[in-house]
Amino acid sequence: MADKPRILHDSKDLIWSLIPLALIALLVAGISGSCSFGFGNSATQHTIPSFDAKAGLQADADTMPFPIREPALPADWKSNSGTTQDVGNSVSSNVGWITPDGVYVQLTQTAAVEDSLVYKLLSDKAVGEGAVDVDGQKWVKYAGDEDKLAWVADFGDVRIAVVSRDEAAMSVMAKAVTRAEPLAVKQRP
Repeated sequence: MADKPRILHDSKDLIWSLIPLALIALLVAGISGSCSFGFGNSATQHTIPSFDAKAGLQADADTMPFPIREPALPADWKSNSGTTQDVGNSVSSNVGWITPDGVYVQLTQTAAVEDSLVYKLLSDKAVGEGAVDVDGQKWVKYAGDEDKLAWVADFGDVRIAVVSRDEAAMSVMAKAVTRAEPLAVKQRP
């Protein structure tokens, strides 16, 4: 059978031409590990990126002008992210963990004032919801958009925030941070 004249080609012909190319691209991406496939809304261990929280927090302790604490968390919590960002007139150290239940918990440490910190974490629509005592340390509770919560504590020369959507996980983090001593500064740049 002869090929159709070019004028008779339509969108069906284009789609049938692209399907094999798309399958080849998915096959190559899957084999190379460039992507993963999954369904649902909870993180699983094989899809969680890895971050060395210990090294990240020590680097922040060595470079930031305020004390940094490293919480002793359960062994099955996996650190997955770390960043620094401006908060008010200061900078912040941010590290995130995923609990075994797939809950994300972020720890933020900064010398910025509490209002600037809450605004940065939850926006100007944050609402105070009282306080909670964790091992003798007062944590002020805030609620933001989309069920996002933040607990903020003033440790004198540093404000520490725990951010999540799960208060049980926040309580574990707050307790671990309250019990942690500031890291020793190993080197200053």
